[in-house]
Amino acid sequence: MSPIAFLTVVLTGIVAGVLGALFGIGGGILLVPALTIGFGLPMHQAVAASLVSVIATSSATAAVYTDRGLCNIRLAMSLEVATTMGAIAGGYTAAALPADTLRKIFAVFLAAMGFLMWWRARNGIAERIVEPNGSRIRGEYFDPAEQRTIRYGVRNLPGGMIVSFFAGNVSGLLGVGGGVIKVPAMTMICGVPIKAATATSNLMIGVTAVASAIIYFAQGFVQPYYTAASVLGVLVGSVVGTRIGIRIRGRTVVLLFIVLLFVVALRMVIT
Repeated sequence: MSPIAFLTVVLTGIVAGVLGALFGIGGGILLVPALTIGFGLPMHQAVAASLVSVIATSSATAAVYTDRGLCNIRLAMSLEVATTMGAIAGGYTAAALPADTLRKIFAVFLAAMGFLMWWRARNGIAERIVEPNGSRIRGEYFDPAEQRTIRYGVRNLPGGMIVSFFAGNVSGLLGVGGGVIKVPAMTMICGVPIKAATATSNLMIGVTAVASAIIYFAQGFVQPYYTAASVLGVLVGSVVGTRIGIRIRGRTVVLLFIVLLFVVALRMVIT
């Protein structure tokens, strides 16, 4: 691996880390296609590098978000049981699938999540916060962007756990951390504010990624140079993304990210 290639992967990791911290998705949605399309890395190795990078993202962001009260630890632990089971199942499934099949699954997944995020933004799902009265799991945090304290409750926890199992399966299968499913699920199914959902997802994705990364490592898919460069970039990007995420509303960034999802999905199909 040349120094220029190493630096390019680091820069890609920085961008992925910023997006991952902002949206609680781990950055794998950008990192996996970048490594496969831009650097010709086999799909399984790209997914393995992404999973290790997701662990780095979670480590860098969870502490900051938890300190500011954004992470709902009780909700995270409840959903993570189902997510981890799904991640283990996804890791074993991925080892048995050919790379081309994984690429097509990933493209469909990206397009579906792009549509889901667009639908959420269009309908203002993030603004429909469940009142804490009557909810077993509650949370509150101070939002600097809105200059007010937001209090909320969690509804339909069983539904959230079912979707979390699928999110964990996607994480193990495609190396995307599962956050891109869990964040919309927490906002639309459980009624959690978008910032709390993002922060809670950042806490969860590291645990999810560990469950499947071990399987990829045992299969020999971890490429040390590309993985090290990805982790280095993601760590830097995560710190930056966390600071931005605390203070920005993010609507413009969300819309740009939706466009990115569709572009990458199309590119993965025609490759």
